[in-house]
Amino acid sequence: MTVTMWFDPGCPFTWRTSRWLRATAADRGDDITWRLMSLAALREGSDEEVPEPYKGIGERARLATRVLAAVADRYGNDGLDRAYTAFGTRNHDQGRDYGPDLFREALAEAGLPAELADAAGDTSLDATVRASHDEGQKRVGQDSGSPVLAAGDGPGFFGPVLTGVPTGDEAQRLYDAFLALSAVPEFSELKRAR
Repeated sequence: MTVTMWFDPGCPFTWRTSRWLRATAADRGDDITWRLMSLAALREGSDEEVPEPYKGIGERARLATRVLAAVADRYGNDGLDRAYTAFGTRNHDQGRDYGPDLFREALAEAGLPAELADAAGDTSLDATVRASHDEGQKRVGQDSGSPVLAAGDGPGFFGPVLTGVPTGDEAQRLYDAFLALSAVPEFSELKRAR
């Protein structure tokens, strides 16, 4: 099984989902295809107010997304996985803002050239991110946030949105539930308060 995950590197909920998915898919021998999306692109033209704790994240994440797009272009899915892990650990686990120092340090940890950090200023990469973003939104069938997951060739779903990273049997049950729901064409949405 291959699961595709579209992610915005600035979203803390997406980070938790990625850590759960990465560990659980590996336990099953399943593959993950990492794809980029952009919450900043999703909000373009919207007058919806961004909640206070998340203001400013979109633009900093856009810089990270450009760097990750350059990584994916040169080093493929494996490079993107390693870079996102190194970026996210610093940003989400250590509370550091995305920026040149974080990019260079994380790229070095991921075994990637530090000069890829310069891609943060390359606005031409926004089109690459937008194309990937649009593909994920098309799989869901409507505008949705980050993350978007799809099992195999099935439909995409927004979520799961996780407030923590489940482990052990809980992680496996959630993975089984995701796969089961993905296999039901009539299934659309399941939600509760965070």
